[in-house]
Amino acid sequence: MSRRLCFVLDLVDDPALIAEYERHHAPGGVWPVIVDDIHAQGIEGMEIWRSGDRMVMIATVADDYPRPRVIPAEHDLWEDLMWRFQKALPHAAPGQKWVPMGKIFDLAEQKGR
Repeated sequence: MSRRLCFVLDLVDDPALIAEYERHHAPGGVWPVIVDDIHAQGIEGMEIWRSGDRMVMIATVADDYPRPRVIPAEHDLWEDLMWRFQKALPHAAPGQKWVPMGKIFDLAEQKGR
């Protein structure tokens, strides 16, 4: 059975950089080796949503996520490129990008549903 995880991260508040970041994430923009690595980790689905310079990533992951894997050399190149656009949240650990979010509300849990 899969589960959903949510993460948050900010972008550098620069409209040109945000537009470039979105181009890197448009269909076909993410390097194929990175897409393959995302799947290799046990991530079955992923969406990134943005409002201003704040982003939320929603990932649907397999029960055995994160899976052990051989990390491709391109991984570090991609991460270095993305740091040009991203900025860590004030409460992030040193070097941490996407910060996990904790669920505080679920409509299905209300009124015993």
